Amino acid sequence: MQDRVFIADLHLSPQRPEIIELFLRFAGEVAASADQLYILGDFLEYWLGDDDPAPHYQTVFDCLRELGDVHHTEVLLMHGNRDFLIGHKLAERCHFRLIDDPFRLELAGQKALLMHGDTLCTDDIEYQQFRTMVRSEQWISDILGRSLQERRAIARQLREQSRRAGSEKEEVIMDVNQASTDQVFIDNDISLLIHGHTHRPAIHHRTVNGRATTRVVLGDWFEAGSYLRINSSEALTLKTFVPGN
Repeated sequence: MQDRVFIADLHLSPQRPEIIELFLRFAGEVAASADQLYILGDFLEYWLGDDDPAPHYQTVFDCLRELGDVHHTEVLLMHGNRDFLIGHKLAERCHFRLIDDPFRLELAGQKALLMHGDTLCTDDIEYQQFRTMVRSEQWISDILGRSLQERRAIARQLREQSRRAGSEKEEVIMDVNQASTDQVFIDNDISLLIHGHTHRPAIHHRTVNGRATTRVVLGDWFEAGSYLRINSSEALTLKTFVPGN
């Protein structure tokens, strides 16, 4: 059985150098001993396109390469709602593999599905409409055709709009819709779902259509690291990686 580690919602940013340092430590102390590291979206707070030299992320990119080249940990990355412009050029440069959302695999003898999690929040109609717009080929082509300076200005504007919109919505609207989540289990014939996005870490057990199911919600990395490790010896438990330990 492979040793797999799962993380999401690090939102790495030069404005939070302490979290970048926390990830670098986590990579060396936890991920480096695993067969695979799955990053389920929002690894970076924002990404403007693979033509951005982004020197402020250089230590992070060096770390990703080292995981694969030195420690032989395969890194697999899924887009989130903040870093969906990460492309194959950056993947090649940093030696990770882009995976689809959702992504199917078998874990601990169970049929499982990995997601970022934002598509489960179907009550947030405004966000789902926005997501459809910015994930369209036309929108992506238009934004990548602009200068980096223009893209930075647009990114700042979108982040501010997102912050204002989030402050005005009820918490329940920004969480997953239970009926939509149950349907994911049914449509994909799975018993295990792992996702992030909601920043509500928990392990939920629920019977869906007569089947016992488990949904693991990964935590964010705003005060400490949150991760899940699945191997032959570890129980299904969310773990915390704390600064200073």
